[in-house]
Amino acid sequence: MTDVHTKEKRSFNMSRIKGKNTKPEMIVRRMLFSQGFRYRIHQKILKGSPDIVLSKYRTIVFVHGCFWHGHDNCKQFVLPKTRTDWWYRKIVSNKEKDDINIEVLESEGWNVKIVWSCELTTKKRALTIENLIKSIRKHLVH
Repeated sequence: MTDVHTKEKRSFNMSRIKGKNTKPEMIVRRMLFSQGFRYRIHQKILKGSPDIVLSKYRTIVFVHGCFWHGHDNCKQFVLPKTRTDWWYRKIVSNKEKDDINIEVLESEGWNVKIVWSCELTTKKRALTIENLIKSIRKHLVH
């Protein structure tokens, strides 16, 4: 199967996809900030350059896009019908990197949380943030 876009159009579309400060990430950051949490973002010093780092709570939050990180059993993750093999390898590679990053961070004593973009729909958002906050507060460093 061939791509429905020209190479130039596909390149342009892909260049518009953000890796940082995405809408789901901004939702989580705003909600945490409004609840009094202070954090750093995209700390390159840490494995995987985490989206949100709450040092006081020794907690890291990754906000994952369901497609890019291959969210299992999620309707937002559908393998494209074109270049399927390439996309499959890309998603598997992303998942492997995620697993390695989490393993390293946990071995360094971090509490690692993942928030999936599908958990931030209007209906699910409040419960997702509530559960995240409860989990973060458990790890307050004294």
